[in-house]
Amino acid sequence: MFKKLIRGLLSLAAVSTGIALGKSISNEMDVRDIVNIGFGETVTELIFIGLFGLILGFIVFIISPFLIKQAQRLAKYIEKEITKLPAEHVLVGFIGLISGFLVAFIVGGLTRNLIPIPLLNNIIGVVLYLFLGYLGVRIATGGRLDLTKFLENFGKLSIGSKADHAKPKVLDTSVIIDGRILDICNTKFIEGKLIVPEFVLKELRHIADSSDALKRKRGRRGLDILNKLQTEIENEVIIDNTDFKDESEVDIKLLKLAKKLGGMVATHDYNLNKVAILHGVDVLNINELANAVKPVVLPGEEMVVEVVKEGKENNQGLAYLDDGTMIVIENGRNLIGQQIAVEVTTALQTAAGKMIFVRPK
Repeated sequence: MFKKLIRGLLSLAAVSTGIALGKSISNEMDVRDIVNIGFGETVTELIFIGLFGLILGFIVFIISPFLIKQAQRLAKYIEKEITKLPAEHVLVGFIGLISGFLVAFIVGGLTRNLIPIPLLNNIIGVVLYLFLGYLGVRIATGGRLDLTKFLENFGKLSIGSKADHAKPKVLDTSVIIDGRILDICNTKFIEGKLIVPEFVLKELRHIADSSDALKRKRGRRGLDILNKLQTEIENEVIIDNTDFKDESEVDIKLLKLAKKLGGMVATHDYNLNKVAILHGVDVLNINELANAVKPVVLPGEEMVVEVVKEGKENNQGLAYLDDGTMIVIENGRNLIGQQIAVEVTTALQTAAGKMIFVRPK
């Protein structure tokens, strides 16, 4: 509704501008030389002005959805950039902008006296306000605002960056509660939109209101992570209201939504991962990503570890790397609590993660 209202206002503004331009043109020349329809000069002039306004209004009405979309992108980009600046820089920049506009007003008054052509004066006025306004901000902020960089960045947004062509990532409940998706997005390894289905949000709220203290804590953590995803990362986060009334399982709804959007499911649920493969849906599994970026160890490498507890098998000890990788130490049961030098014998990759087998050196 709001977009329709804006579209109508833009069209009315374009009609008014067209009428003003048509009147300006008719004052400069005899419109009967342009439109000869057999009426008197006054009627011909009115018809010309009205047609000029209607044509310009119709053109703006057709292209207004594109203009509104670009204006929203520009506003979002400016808001994101301004929030990165200290408050004093924003205030100084605003003062510089007002100063630039005042200078443009004074210079525009001089040009109106020198150039007696209204249309040309209007164009010069717009250019002056844009240039001197930018110059005022630039001088006031000590050159911190780079217009070229700003235009390049906005051009990437409006023309379409890689992120626009990347598959959207549909988030499931587990990956939101887990929270690592926020850190991954902050490193800019994930491109494209993040889709949070309404039914996932509903499940999060249900968990957050649970009578079980642990579930309630997990649900509230998930809501906090979702709030940070919406405010702290560059990826666009969209709450999708699509629902599939014929399905009761959230996992199946997720897969259907991902198929519908041509996207991927982001999860760390191993079972959902297997079901997604059967349905032909691509999956971004956070656990698989974590395992993939763990350091590679080769047989014969040496390291120093602290034996923390006994293993499942007889006479084994267990240690852990900083990233949580389990190290199984042969004959390490009697070394619990000690830091020892070990030599890697083998490394296994399992569904649960990576395991490294070592022996004391």
